[in-house]
Amino acid sequence: MFRVVFQTISVVSTETSDRPSVASQRAGKTRHIILYAIIILGAVFFMLPGTEYSATTITSPAAETRAEKFRVDPRRAYDYLVKICRIGPRISGTNGMAEQQKVLLEHFGQFDARIRFQSFDVAHPQTGQPVRMNNMIVSWHPDAKQRVVLACHYDTRPYADRNLIHKRATFIGANDGASGVALFMEMAHHMQNLSPTYGVDFVFFDGEELVYQPGDKYFLGSEYFSKDYRDNPPGYQYVYGVLVDMVADRRLNINMEKNSLKYAPELTRDIWQKAKELRVDEFTMSRPGRFEVQDDHLPMNEIARIPTCDIIDFDYPYWHTSKDVPSSCSGGSLAKVGRVLLHWLEDVPAPQPRNQ
Repeated sequence: MFRVVFQTISVVSTETSDRPSVASQRAGKTRHIILYAIIILGAVFFMLPGTEYSATTITSPAAETRAEKFRVDPRRAYDYLVKICRIGPRISGTNGMAEQQKVLLEHFGQFDARIRFQSFDVAHPQTGQPVRMNNMIVSWHPDAKQRVVLACHYDTRPYADRNLIHKRATFIGANDGASGVALFMEMAHHMQNLSPTYGVDFVFFDGEELVYQPGDKYFLGSEYFSKDYRDNPPGYQYVYGVLVDMVADRRLNINMEKNSLKYAPELTRDIWQKAKELRVDEFTMSRPGRFEVQDDHLPMNEIARIPTCDIIDFDYPYWHTSKDVPSSCSGGSLAKVGRVLLHWLEDVPAPQPRNQ
């Protein structure tokens, strides 16, 4: 949505005894017609569907330099989302998931990052047969002993089971599955320009929703990751974690989530403050903690004891339906979240002591 503001300019002239000539009157009418045509064509251009625009604020050169250090590309981010969705469903243990992993290996292999998989098996909830799971970890500045983990899930739900009818229809998971993946793919282009406070790991959780019916277990990948971090302490420490989920909604609205405020209040407020500084109004501070979400940040907080917040749009209307496709998503939304995270990574505060 945008608003076009027209400013009326009044021209005051001194009256003379000479009336304008007919030619002058016609020239004046012609100029008015051309002006009106330009205004109308401009308005129509900006209303064209499928194109995203952002308001431009005139700022001082210094402020503009700070704001534009990370030129997150909304078109490229959206293209990554489309590329992932073209694979089709990416259910844990399927060919679709394997194809996605191949795409991500090729993508992140272009950059100065270390890539590894954390593999484990779980029983399929319907057949009981083992399903190979793979959390994917992309590490930036891998030698840093204090680190921040940015996480998303990259599997998709087996079916679009919130459809009013056809509850076993194909589920593509553009926002719920591909949005975090596309965001991290775009952020990879900017990590070399980043001066981070800590080392950074992108973690893609498998098995977030290998769920066929009520009672099936969620958060398989994040639970395994968290238990391994607790039981087999690595040679580094995660000081903070940030989970992103469903961050490509065309009408993005991200509130502070209740469990994030419970487990990581300083972290949560700091990220929202960074968004405010950057004038990313989609991170709203109205009614903080109104929504409580069970998501991959719970194992990270409760098992791994990594203070972690969840950046998630709660009210996406196409959640778990067949309409969760790229056309319901926005590269502009991905770019806004990316800008906030990149700027935050350069200014991560020291962690607060945590009660045991």
